[in-house]
Amino acid sequence: MSDFPLKDEPYAYPEGGHVDQAGNPEGTAIFTPAYAVLPGHTMRDIVTSFLPGWVNTRAWILARPMTGFAETFAQYAVEVAPGGGSHEPEPDVEAQAVIFIQRGEARLTLGRANIELRAGHLAYIPASAVWTLWNTGDDYLNFLWIRKRYEPLPGQQPPEAKVLHETDVPRSPMPDCDGRWATQRFFDPFDLRHDFHVNIVTFQPGGRIPFAETHVMEHGLYVLEGRARYLLNTDWVEVGPGDFMWLRAFCPQACIAVGDRPFRYLLYKDVNRHPSLALGKPGAIRRPPMQPE
Repeated sequence: MSDFPLKDEPYAYPEGGHVDQAGNPEGTAIFTPAYAVLPGHTMRDIVTSFLPGWVNTRAWILARPMTGFAETFAQYAVEVAPGGGSHEPEPDVEAQAVIFIQRGEARLTLGRANIELRAGHLAYIPASAVWTLWNTGDDYLNFLWIRKRYEPLPGQQPPEAKVLHETDVPRSPMPDCDGRWATQRFFDPFDLRHDFHVNIVTFQPGGRIPFAETHVMEHGLYVLEGRARYLLNTDWVEVGPGDFMWLRAFCPQACIAVGDRPFRYLLYKDVNRHPSLALGKPGAIRRPPMQPE
């Protein structure tokens, strides 16, 4: 669980800083083949990365495709000083992205559009889009950045860019939960052009996932607010604001919100594509050309 105190802000972000010699090196981070927990208190100055093409910016890389870890996506927590940003943020022309603003103000240029962003805004940026992002405020800008290579759907155009604020997206309660478990869906779940979704999931105090889910979707969860006991595979862990969890496909999961305020997290999951039949290669398998006998 994060050591940071709860704040009135609805969107947690890394605090950075450094731990003095009185700190306890026996931490609460967990890394297993089925799941990982990166507590917010591990996101310190010495574990940041600097990104090519970005000015006055640092990032905590929370997940990246690698053996025994994330397979379908990369996720960053990014901090941009006033006046910082990038004219060329994305190095991979096949990468689509979601940006979720946690703190500060930004200007997103997307094609010819100039879009002002503030805390609670989510932007979906399609692959091959031309975009820039700059901090336009007097304070630091913090945002979550999720990147995934787009898997084209035959016969369909890729989805369009979109920008929504959390307040534009209603909470949809799950069945038979008395409103204590709800999801804000930023993408139409029936739009098969999308190959991943990003949602905000909210549990009211005492709300829970009442069974151990297991499913094909890989997950990245960043805790925005509140605290919970979370079942990951066979282990119950305590998580709080600023903590990040990665769940491999089929990893059992459940949670119970604790405390006196909502437990909320930003959720990534891959969707709407056939599982690959080639290990380590996402997307459908193309038939090889017929060979003469």
